[in-house]
Order: sequence, then C-alpha cells, then structure tokens
Amino acid sequence: MMNSRICEMLDIEFPLVAFTHCRDVVVAVSKAGGCGVLGAVGMSPEQLEKELKWIDEHIDGKPYGVDVLIPNKMVGKDEKFDADKLAKMIPQEYADFRTDVLANHGIDAPELRKIDTAGSSFAANTQSDGAKALLDVAFKHPIKIIANALGVPPDWMIKMGKDNDCKVAALLGTAEHAINQVKAGVDILVVSGTEAGGHCGSVSTMVLIPEVHQAIQPYGDVPILAAGGIVTGKQMAAAMAMGASGAWCGSVWLTTIESEVDPIVKEKMVAANSSQTVRSRSRTGKHSRQLVTPWTQAWEAESAPEPLPMPLQPMVAEPALQKVNKLAAGGHEGAQDLATYWVGQGVGLMNQSISASDVVQEFKDCLLYTSPSPRDLSTSRMPSSA
Repeated sequence: MMNSRICEMLDIEFPLVAFTHCRDVVVAVSKAGGCGVLGAVGMSPEQLEKELKWIDEHIDGKPYGVDVLIPNKMVGKDEKFDADKLAKMIPQEYADFRTDVLANHGIDAPELRKIDTAGSSFAANTQSDGAKALLDVAFKHPIKIIANALGVPPDWMIKMGKDNDCKVAALLGTAEHAINQVKAGVDILVVSGTEAGGHCGSVSTMVLIPEVHQAIQPYGDVPILAAGGIVTGKQMAAAMAMGASGAWCGSVWLTTIESEVDPIVKEKMVAANSSQTVRSRSRTGKHSRQLVTPWTQAWEAESAPEPLPMPLQPMVAEPALQKVNKLAAGGHEGAQDLATYWVGQGVGLMNQSISASDVVQEFKDCLLYTSPSPRDLSTSRMPSSA
C-alpha cells in the first residue's frame, strides 16, 4: 500500500479514484489497486441495483463507491418533483432549436418539437428524494465511498455516510467552496480544475490545488483528490507535490477498451487534441466540459437560445442526444458528426485505447518508478502555431 491518507481511508493500494459510468471500469480499476466509483445520476434505483450486484459478483471484494449529483441550486430544488410542471417551463423555441439542429444534419425528428417529460429522470435524481433512493440502494452493497458531483452534500447525505462507515467526498471548483465542504463535514475534497470533463469551474488545476490546500488549513486538513486534466502518473505526481493525497480521474477511462462510450465518439476522442473541448451550459444548464462537435457549436452560436438552468436544459438536450447516439450507432453520418460526450482537456494525451487496468499500471509506473508513460512519448496532436 502506498503511503497516502486516501489509501488508508479507502483501504486501497494506490490513491487513484476512477469516476465512470461503466461497471467494467469500476471493477478493473479496483482490482488493479485503485478505487472505481460508479456514476449513478442517470440510473433508476432498479438499474443501480442491477449494476451494483454485477460489480459485487466480479470485484473480488475490492473497495468501490457510488457518485450522485445533488446541486445546491437549481429550478424547483425545494419543491416536490413534478416533471409536467418542469416541462411547461420550457419555451417552445428550445424544442424547435434542437429539432432544427438535427434536421440540418439529415435527421428527421418531428417528435422533438413537442415539449414533454422526456429526459426528466436526470432531474428527478438530482432532487433529494431521488438521490436518497439511489443511496438507499447503494448502501445495501459494501461501498467504501459516496460522492456528490456538484456542491456541498446535504446534511442527510453526510449522516448516511457516517452511519454506514462510508467516506463522503464532494467535488468543488473554488477555495471558498472547499472551506464550505470542510465545515459541512466532508471526508474527502475532490478539487476539480477547469480542465476537467463534465461539470467544472473556471480555475486551472495547477492553481486550484495549492490554493485549496492552503485555504482549508484553519478549518481542518481534509485530504484532497486532485481532478481536472489528469491522465498520466506524472500529472498525478505534480498534483501530489502541490498538496493532493491522490487523484480523481474521469476522462482517462473514456477511451479504454472497457468504456461505455460509443465507438464513434471514442474514435473522436483518440483523434482529438486538448483544444477540441468546450466548457458550455448547453447540456445540463451548468458549465460542463464536453467534446466539440456541430451539436456544441450550434449552442455556442449567436443565434442560439441561452441555455436554460438545471434541470430544464437536460430535458431539452438529452432526448435529442439520445436520438443522435442511437442513429450514430447505426451508421448515420450526420448523427456521427453531432455525437458528443463529456471529456476533459486531457483528451489530447488519450491517444490510444488500452485496458483500464493498464491505465492504472501506467499511473503506478510513472508515480512510483518515475518511468515515462507510453502515452507521454506519443506524438503530440496539438495544432502548430504557424
């Protein structure tokens, strides 16, 4: 076991935590000495139970965790969930816009002009009742960590963690938020720079890690997992030199052999450089980094409507993107052009598809033995400045 507070807290060999929506990656990373964390916000309780049962049967008793998403601010947060009410808050122009974007790429989807409750499952799971239902399922399994992907975990979530002898982590993007997390009783801070895929702030990882480490000292020396653009062991080592106790990585698993990402999007990621991502509110209503495609570019255009707040924007975006993904998998060229996924700026170093266990080994080799990663030695895909 490496000498790290994260290793001690989670009973793992190596302080690398993998956020993923793929159960196979969870198992592979945990069996390789890290800790896989399954993203649950897009699942029903029944789906989550099925996934966690499968993980238990294949993980050989190794530690793993579950991630939920409970924002501190969003439309209807303090009200009883009502999908129909939320749907009525979406102006018709948003349904027309998404339909026109698809039509411009050869996709006929007249059903998308109707605003309905499609895509509302995400919204339901970001409410307290929805998140509690997911965690009730999670705690029927031997998880070691739960994480909130957006904001300070509610008091009831922290209590659930303590009652079940399970560490509570939370993602954050500013020093102020870090202090609030420590005061709330969070066990592990996932300090995420703007380079991160998915929801992210505006401060770089290189600046944020030491700033947070310094800021929290008067309130408690809570261990930090560095996140945001970290896809190699050398980057992890740099983050640990700045005060982190380990790394939380999400993007690096997207191009692995086990990844749930559609092969077309995986090919795009392998070919992409670090400038081919965008931090946009177009998918969830909050800033999240994703792969640049004509879909993201359409929402960045001056003629595009301003993205709606969470959870309304997912109700606009997800039905359209689900249609895109289905057609892309069937070979539709227009859909393949539009297809996107959350990924961080580290995508520029993710230039081959290898197994998740091999990724963990690369991190270990770089960090423990100072050997260069094969991906570090690959030819850069950054555009020339000429």
